[in-house]
Amino acid sequence: MSKNFDVVVIGGGPGGYIAAIRAAQLGFNTACIDEWKNEKGGPAPGGTCTNVGCIPSKALLQSSEHYEHAGHAFAEHGIEVKGLGLNLAQMLGRKNSVVKQNNDGILYLFKKNKVTFFHGRGSFVKGDANGYEIKVAGAAEESIVAKHVVVATGSNARALPGAPFDEELILSNTGALAITEVPKKLGVIGAGVIGLEMGSVWRRLGAEVTVLEALPTFLGAVDEQIAKEAQKLLAKQGLTVNLGVKIGDIKAGKKDVSVEYTDNKGGAQKAVFDKLIISIGRTPNTTGLNAEGIGLKLDERGFIAVDGDCKTNLPNVWAVGDVVRGPMLAHKAEEEGVAVAERIAGQHGHVNFNTIPWVIYTSPEIAWVGKTEQQLKADGIAYKAGTFPFLANGRARALGDTSGMVKFLADAKTDEILGVHIVGPMASELIAEAVVAMEFRASAEDIARICHAHPSLSEATKEAALAVDKRALNF
Repeated sequence: MSKNFDVVVIGGGPGGYIAAIRAAQLGFNTACIDEWKNEKGGPAPGGTCTNVGCIPSKALLQSSEHYEHAGHAFAEHGIEVKGLGLNLAQMLGRKNSVVKQNNDGILYLFKKNKVTFFHGRGSFVKGDANGYEIKVAGAAEESIVAKHVVVATGSNARALPGAPFDEELILSNTGALAITEVPKKLGVIGAGVIGLEMGSVWRRLGAEVTVLEALPTFLGAVDEQIAKEAQKLLAKQGLTVNLGVKIGDIKAGKKDVSVEYTDNKGGAQKAVFDKLIISIGRTPNTTGLNAEGIGLKLDERGFIAVDGDCKTNLPNVWAVGDVVRGPMLAHKAEEEGVAVAERIAGQHGHVNFNTIPWVIYTSPEIAWVGKTEQQLKADGIAYKAGTFPFLANGRARALGDTSGMVKFLADAKTDEILGVHIVGPMASELIAEAVVAMEFRASAEDIARICHAHPSLSEATKEAALAVDKRALNF
């Protein structure tokens, strides 16, 4: 027997579950379909982010940072640790517990907001502007009908040709989060967000980590000055990053993986690793959706084709998050999910790609929003720049982490903030002030004139804004 809904969301990741909740808040009879399973086969909504991405990686980054501090930084604070040991099983168990808390939290939010949840894989059967039949393949197959459908099926890790993921020796982000013994030698192909974060986790826990990156520059999307500082700091920690390499044959043996590659000088190289993480990007997940059967248009890269409002070519069918164009970020998916629900309700949903923050949760953290200096130069935009090092920040000194800086870029004539770039402690939190400022089209002078608490890391933001006008007070 069919069940009829105003809105059905296919996918329960950040874009999907948020879209469902917002639609329910707006008075729609809403359902969300999600197929993720926990180790017991039960529902585990939250998508890649919650299950094998953002949440578990941050849990391991935090645990591994505590371990490294106990082994190296505590002594400076007068804290003596003897007989330091690593209980990796406990660390992984805590990570799993954090994931489960988030899974359960989403299920609670569905119940609170009266969102009907279906555990299984959702796919189109047939439909038009009058309604769409959606099949849910779970423990038992059932059919539901929706007036509006929001596709939020996310993305999958991209594999290298000839090196499929086995999650034992050749790992995607999923396997990288579940290594049960610290490898002596760990290889990482791809110096992006996932590669650097996972490399950082296992380096802190004792692995010798080598990162192989095809691009000739480190973090090419990041402001060049910030990227160079980050590279220097990560290298100092012991993270080896080889740039401009060309990957050749990858062969998995019984206990290790060999990688042949050409270095940036054209020399043939070979490395053998206990484990190999491949993090070369992600591909949109439309498998099993029956997009072709329903006539849902995909673009040349396999993403669901949408317009600026996330509308597809089919009436009343929308798509958000990793499965559509734009940055593959959980918070971008959330904003699109809210915007689509509001557009269905006849409101004016808002997503500003120019003020979406980016974060890499290494130590130091790297965060930015807006234009980089190289982008402004390429666009011929006259700008002013101001920087302030955490070395001159009192709170950073007290924390014992003075690495990095804050950098402001402002329009040369209007002083409007065009970009803010941070490498240093708690950059992921500090960047929020810059996002708010840019959304309200604030000037660097606006931030420079706002009173910031002392001592706080946020004072570095104020000082960088002051530095745009060459009047920093503490450096």
